[in-house]
Amino acid sequence: MEAQAVKSNLVLILDYGSQYTHLITRRIRSLSVFSLCISGTSSLKSITDLNPSVIILSGGPHSVHAQDAPCFPDGFVEYVEKTGIFVLGICYGLQLIVQKLGGQVAIGEKQEYGRMMIEVVKDYGGLFKGKNIGDKQVVWMSHGDEAVKLPAGFEVVARSEQGGVAAVANPGRRFYGLQYHPEVTHSPEGMELLRHFLFDICDVSAGWKMEDVMEEEIKVIKGMVGPDDHVICALSGGVDSTVAATLVHKAIGDRLHCIFVDNGLLRYKEQERVMGTFERDLHLPVTCVDASVQFLSELKGVTDPEKKRKIIGKEFISIFDAFAHDLEKKLGTKPSYLVQGTLYPDVIESCPPPGSGRTHSHTIKSHHNVGGLPKDMKLKLIEPLKLLFKDEVRELGRILDVPVAFLKRHPFPGPGLAVRIPGDVTQGNALEILRQVDEIFIQAIKDGGIYDEIWQAFAVFLPIKTTGVQGDQRTHSNAVALRAVTSQDGMTADWYYFEHKFLDDVARKICNSVRGVNRVCLDITSKPPSTIEWE
Repeated sequence: MEAQAVKSNLVLILDYGSQYTHLITRRIRSLSVFSLCISGTSSLKSITDLNPSVIILSGGPHSVHAQDAPCFPDGFVEYVEKTGIFVLGICYGLQLIVQKLGGQVAIGEKQEYGRMMIEVVKDYGGLFKGKNIGDKQVVWMSHGDEAVKLPAGFEVVARSEQGGVAAVANPGRRFYGLQYHPEVTHSPEGMELLRHFLFDICDVSAGWKMEDVMEEEIKVIKGMVGPDDHVICALSGGVDSTVAATLVHKAIGDRLHCIFVDNGLLRYKEQERVMGTFERDLHLPVTCVDASVQFLSELKGVTDPEKKRKIIGKEFISIFDAFAHDLEKKLGTKPSYLVQGTLYPDVIESCPPPGSGRTHSHTIKSHHNVGGLPKDMKLKLIEPLKLLFKDEVRELGRILDVPVAFLKRHPFPGPGLAVRIPGDVTQGNALEILRQVDEIFIQAIKDGGIYDEIWQAFAVFLPIKTTGVQGDQRTHSNAVALRAVTSQDGMTADWYYFEHKFLDDVARKICNSVRGVNRVCLDITSKPPSTIEWE
């Protein structure tokens, strides 16, 4: 999906590190407008090449006064004014506009965090459509600095209950700014403001739909893959790789060769179940490679999470290379491409923060399909879903007639159970214990009719022994943790509120059925501050 294909309506977000930046992208896409997020410190050419109609400057943790504070590139203001691009600054983005266009930003006498009331004080620029002077609304604030002097031509159109600048506008120069976050649900009228800003002020059209994504991506794949080229697809059994494979298969037909790798880190009976679905429902030609011994021997003794991910990524690629070599003998030509189901959150979370000397938002994790690929990899990558969020992938899958049951599967990480066993995954019988615990937990969720309410649920093997009493005897056995979260795209998540009886039943069943477990814990942290997975 090339941005150029939809550039006439592209809303470009320049990311300055806010934890909410991805939500801006999601909210705009939910309005059927294509949006992309790139680093706030990207070059001017990177911005002009995308030719956006609207640019949004995100919030961020920095102060515009800090040394090396991230900023848009030289020539940015001249470019947007010459081309008539609308610019909306949010939080840090507003302060950046104020400072760079000749105003003044200072440390606020009263910092503003959390829910706060703002009041419309001027009808200027039409930012608050349908609102009268004096009208109030609740918004979400998160800032310590404030605009104390505006650039020429700018007016304050809303203030906070403490008197601080909450919104500014300069319609003549097409610059607007909000000191609060309209993209979060804590700003109840935020979506209405974004809708009004894009459609009424910026005159953007709501024409982006998933059918267009499918057609455009098929064109891109056909243009990338030559008429005689063959492609390997790494199928994991999850939604992402399955939809990616189906899309590529639609584009190039039998020149796609799928491989499913059992890396020894799969869930209970995963190989058997997944291969059955591929053959019975999806009719995709899939070769199953059991490489569990290879993976586990390389992981033996490794405890560092990032090192584990890199090892797993390297082993996957070596297997794909070997598979490609075997295909070369069979076909007379070596496959040139590898398909992976990388999603937009994978890309966003695998990039470093603005102001760190690198670019983009904070690196939360590396993925074997983003950060773990070897530099000398012989296969070129095709990542047809890399600009989509999980719910968008599911929608695309529905259009491609992927079975609904498959589309509803909870996400499963590329490194598998390696990220659910902190420390050495080969220690003792941790993998077998975890598989049994996870199977009991997931089956209970399905039996309870709540599987579709949950974004992701799984068990974690804790690298500790705890004291217990089982069968009138003192035990020193393993502890496990259960985690279940709700989410829209995996970028943020809340823990799922189980009924106490459900948790009681599950904990009892685990301790009674799985030898070596005498304690069950529940993870009740959201994301942020934690990630969904434990490593």
